[in-house]
Amino acid sequence: MSDLKRRSFLQSSGATLAAGALIGTSKAWAGANDTIRVGCIGLHGRGQTHIKEHQEKENVEVVALCDVDNNVLTERASQFEEKYDKKPKTFNDMREVFDQQDIDAVSVATPNHWHALATIWACQAGKDVYVEKPGCHNIYEGRKMIEAAYKYRRIVQHGVQLRSSAALQEAVKLLREGVIGDVYLARGLCFRTRASIGHKPSEWAPDYLNYNLWLGPAQWRPYSQNIVHYNWHWHWDFGNGDVGNQGVHETDMCMWGLGVDNTLPDQVTAMGGKFLWDDDKETPELLSTLYKFTSLNKMIQFETRPWRTNEEAGVGVGNIFYGKDGYMVVKGYGTFETYLGPKNEPGPKGSEGGDHFANFHKAVRSRNMSDQNGPVETIHYSSAIAHMGNIAFRVKDRLEFDPQLERFVNNDEANTFLSRDYRGEFVVPEIV
Repeated sequence: MSDLKRRSFLQSSGATLAAGALIGTSKAWAGANDTIRVGCIGLHGRGQTHIKEHQEKENVEVVALCDVDNNVLTERASQFEEKYDKKPKTFNDMREVFDQQDIDAVSVATPNHWHALATIWACQAGKDVYVEKPGCHNIYEGRKMIEAAYKYRRIVQHGVQLRSSAALQEAVKLLREGVIGDVYLARGLCFRTRASIGHKPSEWAPDYLNYNLWLGPAQWRPYSQNIVHYNWHWHWDFGNGDVGNQGVHETDMCMWGLGVDNTLPDQVTAMGGKFLWDDDKETPELLSTLYKFTSLNKMIQFETRPWRTNEEAGVGVGNIFYGKDGYMVVKGYGTFETYLGPKNEPGPKGSEGGDHFANFHKAVRSRNMSDQNGPVETIHYSSAIAHMGNIAFRVKDRLEFDPQLERFVNNDEANTFLSRDYRGEFVVPEIV
């Protein structure tokens, strides 16, 4: 978010902070040697990495574990105690974690449909938040998360780890300096081997799973083993397909590299579908999307392929930036290469990662948003790109979008996907 837009947002939301100003906290931080006490929420997949990345940092301690699946919770607590010789508190309901006065921050690795409400509740409880990508399940939620972070003066870090790579920070600097000339197109590539998930019947949820809490903000639907655990990614109620899964790393990199990460495109179109498998997936296997920033004369192209495929410029998952004088390839979480001129002669390159969790801890201590590599604004903008592509696919239309109002122009059907119908007590509120 630019300084101007951030000031405008703060004024309109009634906040009194200037961009990058120190943010208040309920804890009197002693400085770099003060221990940050963390609760980890969602422990099945990526949550295991969250536990490790927090616990093994200096002056950071994981004190609580939370999961709605008692089998997963028991296993993770046992593993934690055996590895670190400490016994964490355990919870099924994240709201009990937020009630703990000795917890400073939470780390959220739940399914996508829980990210926004978990973050907002945590902010309201005075906790800082590290939340996995995509930070939100729909466009409305991203805006509400920004509002919550500013209103409650919390550090909210989005899990877009590429931004903490020293090499990719250098790559973006080189793009700004014109290493490949004027950059007009960024491609995000997500070619992953995604096999069929087959068909699984609806059935009673197992006793060890609190299925009501797992559903949370989503509307009720019968339990199936093809939803819990990992395959929720391919169901619209809970996930966002691969453009909203792995792809958010690449959509965020596209926006960062192009210098358009403070706005949204005004045109989007998408095409794709299911071509290989007869299975329970609802999201498309193959998806190609185009986004145009008309006033900036730039475009983003994103493509996900599901199965056997070639790499492009040596990339299966990553980015390619095209400029007047060459192109740049971004691979993995910390490597870039440039190729210049009509003969594609090798130019500057680099390979160096970074520590996105340590960057979060730094900002928690400093209380300064400007220390963050993945600030709350990236939740909204990089996730919204993925959501816009999915919406264009679902309505089967080329869409025009108003970046100021954050609504589609003259398309009521598309606008219905900007938010969702929330269930019972699990509502992402209009006023956070």
